[in-house]
Amino acid sequence: MAKGIMLVQASPASPELEDEFNRWYDEDHLPDLLTTPGFVAARRFRLREGSRGPAADGAPRYLAIYEIEADDLDAALQAMRTRPDRGAVSAALGMNPPPVTYIYDLLTEVTEVTA
Repeated sequence: MAKGIMLVQASPASPELEDEFNRWYDEDHLPDLLTTPGFVAARRFRLREGSRGPAADGAPRYLAIYEIEADDLDAALQAMRTRPDRGAVSAALGMNPPPVTYIYDLLTEVTEVTA
C-alpha cells in the first residue's frame, strides 16, 4: 500500500474571520475530507509567533497535513477532488493568496530505533 501526505498552507481571509476559519476547518472541513477513501488522518498547525526569515515573512499562518494510504494515491487524490458530497468552502478561507497544496510520496518510514 502506498503512503503519502497532502500538505496545505492557508490563512483566514482577515484577522476578524480567524475564529470562523478555525471553526470551519476543525468542525466541517477536516471531518468532511476524512470521509474520502484513503485519507486516514489529519493534523493542523499554526505558524509560531516570532518565526523569522524569508520563508516566514508573509507565509500562510496555518498548515494542514493529511495522511493518505491507498493502493493508488492518484486515485485517492482524484476521489477527493471529485467527490459529489464535497462540503462547501467557507468565506473565512483566504483566497488572496489562495491556499497552497503539495503532495509528497513516502520515501522512508522509521517506527522503531534499535541500539
